Amino acid sequence: MNKKQKIYNKLLELVKEENVKVDEMLRDHLYTKLGGKADFFITPTSYEEIQNVVKLSNEDNIPFTLLGNGSNLIIKDGGIRGIVINLKHLDAIYSEGNTVVAQSGARIIDASRYALDKKLSGLEFACGIPGTVGGALYMNAGAYGGEIKDVLDYAYVVDKHGNLVKRLAAELDLDYRTSNISDNGDIVVEATFQLKPAKYEDIKEVMDDLTFKRESKQPLEYPSCGSVFKRPPGYFAGKLIQDSNLQGTNIGGAEVSKKHAGFIINKDNATTSDYISLIEHVQKTVKDKFGVDLEREVRIIGDDKD
Repeated sequence: MNKKQKIYNKLLELVKEENVKVDEMLRDHLYTKLGGKADFFITPTSYEEIQNVVKLSNEDNIPFTLLGNGSNLIIKDGGIRGIVINLKHLDAIYSEGNTVVAQSGARIIDASRYALDKKLSGLEFACGIPGTVGGALYMNAGAYGGEIKDVLDYAYVVDKHGNLVKRLAAELDLDYRTSNISDNGDIVVEATFQLKPAKYEDIKEVMDDLTFKRESKQPLEYPSCGSVFKRPPGYFAGKLIQDSNLQGTNIGGAEVSKKHAGFIINKDNATTSDYISLIEHVQKTVKDKFGVDLEREVRIIGDDKD
């Protein structure tokens, strides 16, 4: 029996067979529609299953990667070795008083809409953010003047040893598009948001306005990973790219959006290599023209294709 078969058999002892896939194409799980295969693609249905998979990974020295819904991620064409965990089945959302509790596989958009239904204000900014709750915490997602750290009370995580641990918001080092979640090796499984009662009509008015701004300005008709770059101090990434005359520039099937310069779209069957090459070209051009370093907001992971 080869090593891959042995790992598969061990995973079947921890997770239901229908939730363990071998050589799964990751492009099918990403907004960019880019990326190669995962050796093992796991979709747990309980916190205990996540804990057990993490413990197996530690015991057998199997690398594992957490994958949200891939809205802020680029995976290389060679895919990812070891175990990829996706928490799409853990998507429950409920409320307790003025708090909204959401599992990490739920979309942050849905948490925002749920809060609206409960007449709770604070998550309006998230009504157009395409990522999961777990991904939103991972990068302290934000838009239109709001961000996760403004409303997060605490989270439950599975730590790198496989323990279920409560983390207060203050313990996560939430800052502009960053946190210590990755550095600590934590997997967010649940988040609790502290919100404020408000009128349904007032909350909806804000959300409708933000949705209009997003849909009118962003190239949602093409696959993309959202905003590619963080906002440089004193500048706007999109304006720098626009002023560098880069809109419409393409490498292979990847193109700097003509609608929003901060987006790079998969316009015509792009490869990850196309996408990364275009990101690097944009960074170099803006650096040469304005002396400003554009730092990626999007994460790039995985192996290069052989």
